[in-house]
Amino acid sequence: MKAVSLAYKPVGLLLGALSGALAGALFRQSWKLLAHDDDAPDATDEDRGWQEILLASALQGAIFAVVKATVERTGAGAVKRLTGKWPG
Repeated sequence: MKAVSLAYKPVGLLLGALSGALAGALFRQSWKLLAHDDDAPDATDEDRGWQEILLASALQGAIFAVVKATVERTGAGAVKRLTGKWPG
């Protein structure tokens, strides 16, 4: 079991980087559709209100969490199919 977990570490890191890039792209597209604005607000944007900043943050967090869980679960399933053991 330890060997599978150790072997999965670099795969998990790669999947994490890929999921971050995918989640970022999905968030940018979602914000464009939702707010009709190319740029999502940052917390320090002086010209943006609390409501807009908090909505953008909540949307971004939800997208990142769902993409991360999906990618990690899919990666773990692939490892199980290849090795017969669930990484963990």
